[in-house]
Amino acid sequence: MTRLSTAAARVETPPVPLGIPTFGGAQMAPSRPPHPGLIDQYGRTATDLRVSLTDRCNLRCAYCMPADGLQWLPRSDLLNATELARLITLAVRDLGITEVRFTGGEPLLRPELQLIISAATHATPRPRTSLTTNGIGLDNRAAALADAGLDRVNVSLDTLDAARFARLTRRDRHTDVLAGLRAAYRAGLRPLKINAVLMRGVNDDEAVPLLRFCLEHEYRLRFIEQMPLDAQHGWERGSLVTAEEILDQLAAEFTLTPVAERGSAPAELWLVDGGPATVGVIGSVTRPFCAVCDRTRLTADGQLRNCLFARTETDLRTPLRAGATDTDLAELWRDAMWAKAAGHRINETEFAQPARPMSAIGG
Repeated sequence: MTRLSTAAARVETPPVPLGIPTFGGAQMAPSRPPHPGLIDQYGRTATDLRVSLTDRCNLRCAYCMPADGLQWLPRSDLLNATELARLITLAVRDLGITEVRFTGGEPLLRPELQLIISAATHATPRPRTSLTTNGIGLDNRAAALADAGLDRVNVSLDTLDAARFARLTRRDRHTDVLAGLRAAYRAGLRPLKINAVLMRGVNDDEAVPLLRFCLEHEYRLRFIEQMPLDAQHGWERGSLVTAEEILDQLAAEFTLTPVAERGSAPAELWLVDGGPATVGVIGSVTRPFCAVCDRTRLTADGQLRNCLFARTETDLRTPLRAGATDTDLAELWRDAMWAKAAGHRINETEFAQPARPMSAIGG
């Protein structure tokens, strides 16, 4: 049995704004200074755009939505491919976005996915592109997505047990996900990352088996702490399998050596048995990284979100369809990001879960 060689956690604390005046004891946000990019009042710059393409999904994961699904957005509310291409091009060309991640719901359910990806990769300067998917249908589309310019994929896989997968997702599609992984790897969509959420009493015994599976297949494993973003608002802190617990399980079987500072990446990385393979843990709840967050989000219905846990949104769809210029839209985007809060406040008593679930926000 081996152990964690250095277990010091690099926990990020929310940044403190500098030079913000107060009035009557309350802070007042400073006016947004002229700047071409997506800056906020805490000194962060957003360069990573998460684009949700749909709120629909072909699974019903217990930690995400109820068994009978949700009320889907009207299709007329969804941004069409032309509108998405315009906003992505604007973000890359004028706002400093360098990476575009397509999410959902399940983005493979968008018939025009290849067209949307191709439009993104033809923006100047070309951004890095990736896709977060549950993997169902990926076996039939991986090669076409690579041809469209997609660089890599993240596939959600919480268990290696087919029966457990069916209970967790309420769908018997485990073999389809594994087939999608193989197809994506063959198509060169690498590094191919696996996202896994461990839940107490459900799959919290699979940290080591999942890592062994990923090492065997040259996938990169990322564990994600379960976050309060479920549609049924049933998240409980007591059921959370923490980053520390995950690392303790892994350290009982592998030697884990911390990788250098991660910058704005959400995952803390460890070399496994000296490397080169790594494993990551995204401790959004217990090891927040808000101070270095570089993400901005566009929902499938054209709403801007400056934080995954934001309680407010900025409508881009209405002005876009009313004839707003690119300059108008860029200014709305800059204003939205300037108002970004210091942190998500999950660990504070006044935290309130967003009204929209993860499937409608985009991962």
